[in-house]
Amino acid sequence: MQNDQNWMNYEKIKDHFIHSIAKNMTLYGITPSIGRLYGALYFSDEPMTLDDMCKELAMSKTSMSTGVRTLSDMKMVEPVFRRGVRKDLYETEKDWYKSFTALFSRQWKAATETNIEEAEEAMVELKRIYENTADEQLKMRIDNDRARLEYAHQYYRWLLRFVDAVESGAIYDLVPKEESKDQK
Repeated sequence: MQNDQNWMNYEKIKDHFIHSIAKNMTLYGITPSIGRLYGALYFSDEPMTLDDMCKELAMSKTSMSTGVRTLSDMKMVEPVFRRGVRKDLYETEKDWYKSFTALFSRQWKAATETNIEEAEEAMVELKRIYENTADEQLKMRIDNDRARLEYAHQYYRWLLRFVDAVESGAIYDLVPKEESKDQK
């Protein structure tokens, strides 16, 4: 009886952590259901098929397929080949640093590049208005706003350098990875 309770407690703790992973993955634009899928795959001792995932999470095969594709695009899940197994198998990328780097870099780079383009377009438009107005008060406002946009532009260029440091791995020179006991 005590052993059954231990197993129940074990499952409860694991499920709680998976829920925590799923909740926090929303920071990266991942839905909670896909986060739970990632958690289930992460804690699985063996690669899983879509059917395995459906049973584990009580979700449709379509949802599992969409989730796996999303996680695969984010470099968080990868297909696994097993001789004699005809169905596709998947497992999580075990290196969370690598997964984070791929996910962080892609999202931040895209957002930052968009912000740079928007700032540059705004500066061009403000310059055009500035050159076509005699209103000194408007010109002062435009000068102030152009300075703010230039500052934003400098920040975004710095952010791109930061993203490059994450992508290249140079960030680990400044903030080293911690080795787990399993990695030694």
